[in-house]
Amino acid sequence: MRASLATRLADPTRGVYFVGTTPPRVEASEMQMGVIADKLLARLTSIDYDGLVVYDIQDESSRTDLPRPFPFNETYDSRVYSKVLSDKSNHPTITYKSVSARSADAFNSWLEQAWVEYDLRNIVLVGSPSSQSQIKLSLPDAYSELSKHPRAFNLGGVAIAERHNKKGDEHIRIHHKSEQGCRFFITQAVYNADATIDMLQQYSQLCQQKGVKPNRVILTFTPCGSETTLAFMQWLGISTSSAVRTRLLNAANPLSESLRVCEENLQKILTYCANLNIPLGLNIESLTNRKEEIDASIKLFKILKATLDLNLANRF
Repeated sequence: MRASLATRLADPTRGVYFVGTTPPRVEASEMQMGVIADKLLARLTSIDYDGLVVYDIQDESSRTDLPRPFPFNETYDSRVYSKVLSDKSNHPTITYKSVSARSADAFNSWLEQAWVEYDLRNIVLVGSPSSQSQIKLSLPDAYSELSKHPRAFNLGGVAIAERHNKKGDEHIRIHHKSEQGCRFFITQAVYNADATIDMLQQYSQLCQQKGVKPNRVILTFTPCGSETTLAFMQWLGISTSSAVRTRLLNAANPLSESLRVCEENLQKILTYCANLNIPLGLNIESLTNRKEEIDASIKLFKILKATLDLNLANRF
């Protein structure tokens, strides 16, 4: 099943469905990490998913002047938790790796260990959260190093509609990353459907102009059940309109309302992007460790998977 993930991602006639998660804090013991993984996987027994996305958590305080709603806590190496999850679940993982803090030699060592010791095949490389940070290895240089590496990783990239909303060039970034080896893209959590639609439409148009097929774009969605979670979303740079914020905060049950917002956003994206020939997928995450939001993410997964499956069934 692990070996088939690249094939699944490349098949435009089917959806791909992932659950996003973060590694445990470094102070957790290896036994505790195993227990945490078991609890997560037990929640996933009721859903049909293709794999797990394991993030590499960075201290992004240099990216914004806003105070962080939750304190930053260092976590386990994403490779470690990816292997634990894949071994326990027999599902493949997509492992994020932040590249800016390592030299080229250190990055190459990380890649070799990831392949040999941790059995990782699918990775997403991310750059520095801010140009003001100390950067030892830029993202383009990391792509260059990876292209020369003997291991044939299945490489993905990040697509940020909010950046497209500000600069209008995310579709160009996606195309350039594709030229540098990326075969799929994972978005930041979608709460602004219009920005995502515009990014996808321009990406499709650019691919037509270049005579290339668009790569898979995996749309990320997350529940939001409290004002604190909403503040954290804003701190992360997830775009939410004032109308959506008011809708969530004034709802009798903000968590349930957030699921409706996410479903409406996916429906809107599918309506406007159905004919773009961009294969889509879903990645459902919970931004907090609150049980209510984690449980809601499983419910959201079921709702959105059914929505995308029906859309694909009507098209193919």
